[in-house]
Amino acid sequence: MPANSWPENDSYSELDAIGSLLSEPQEAAVEKWHSKSNGSCYEGRRRKAAFVLTIVWSGTIALHLVSWGSWFALGLTTVFGIHVLRVVFARPHSEPEPFSDEDLADCPHISLLVAAKNEEAVIGNLVRELCSLDYPDTRYEVWVIDDNSTDKTPMLLEQLRREYEHLKVLRRAAGAGGGKSGALNQVLPLTQGEILAVFDADAQVSPDLLRRVLPLFKREEVGAVQVRKAIANANVNFWTQGQLAEVTALDTYVQQQRVAIGGIGELRGNGQFIRRTALECCSGWNEQTITDDLDLTLRLHLDRWDIEVLGSAAVEEEGVTSAISLWHQRNRWAEGGYQRYLDYWRPIVRNRMGTRKTFDLFIFMLSQYILPTAGVPDFMMAIVRNRPPVLMPATSLWMAFSLVGMFLGLRRVRKSEKLGVSSFFVTLLQTFRGTTYMLHWLVVIASTTARMSVRTKRLKWVKTVHRGGKKQ
Repeated sequence: MPANSWPENDSYSELDAIGSLLSEPQEAAVEKWHSKSNGSCYEGRRRKAAFVLTIVWSGTIALHLVSWGSWFALGLTTVFGIHVLRVVFARPHSEPEPFSDEDLADCPHISLLVAAKNEEAVIGNLVRELCSLDYPDTRYEVWVIDDNSTDKTPMLLEQLRREYEHLKVLRRAAGAGGGKSGALNQVLPLTQGEILAVFDADAQVSPDLLRRVLPLFKREEVGAVQVRKAIANANVNFWTQGQLAEVTALDTYVQQQRVAIGGIGELRGNGQFIRRTALECCSGWNEQTITDDLDLTLRLHLDRWDIEVLGSAAVEEEGVTSAISLWHQRNRWAEGGYQRYLDYWRPIVRNRMGTRKTFDLFIFMLSQYILPTAGVPDFMMAIVRNRPPVLMPATSLWMAFSLVGMFLGLRRVRKSEKLGVSSFFVTLLQTFRGTTYMLHWLVVIASTTARMSVRTKRLKWVKTVHRGGKKQ
């Protein structure tokens, strides 16, 4: 999912006033996302977050004090419910047949990119898998960007480079900025592919992956494809089992259903494929964000590109195995996801993506960020006034949607992997366990949105430690 690296410097002042949010030049906003060198798009995140937090808290408190507050909440729940029904009952796009041997005669050139820093435990396995794909050797290349690793990664890459002819290695100098985004931007001019694929160093892929992904690019409007993610170490403990239900089942299901109704498909970092022309329209990867994939997702849609989600193939990755690691990882994801709304709110409200995508984005922003943030003052006011939380209907609806989506997603994954459909009660047990695990997001989102409004996030290198090992 989102990137695990970012630059050391931040691009906004801790002392910016909230009032300056409303005085930002209007004309500049339309062009901001096109230039990664223009840091003005990313200024004032703290003051913007503070402004939103003030509106959400004061608005929630007001709903408890006005006579029509409950009616407003019911109306909001109704809007949510209509959208949920559309998502659940949508028919997902049918996936095209994989490329046949005849199709490979005219297949596009692909560049596979891996940004690696201190990945000696996993980089060898990934390079061997990427260099052994069932695809013409002359039509793809593998680039590993070694971001000044201090372990055995450089030595392993040198050995692998001598073993595999189409493996290329770029060694970044000490102090090179931009983290993962900077590494990808640095290698981009050296690549030849019409399609660029990005993998994390712990990825595990099947030999036919390219054959399955590339047919989705036949539609010219498709700017990117995200492959379903799977957890390689899912059987370790409760946390990895929860990530299996979250990432493999719920996230993929929701993504496919949103795309089916003309909504937003999103990139998840590992296993993402991007059309070069679409990436160039977006001026490459953003080095001023902590989640380059979520940021690129929004910029692609703002430039009117579509993102498809491939569910029949998977890219495996290691899930974090402890509660503290999960907490830090999810806080990064939550903050990066929230940043993009703060950065690009002007082109979003101007409907640059089109009505269906804008509305879908708005609904999921409310459910993922606004409702959890509003839950704190809602609960406090409910205690003070001795009444149920006014937003409880909307919150209950989205929790029910999560439960249903996880159940249907688990069954869909088992079908796609030809494992057979497990019994109803086994799948239901997995769903309840996953839903219980997902409750941590309520705390993560509420704390993240509050923290962003009062304290500047220092952008620095933070990475998930990969230990290696095959799927259990």
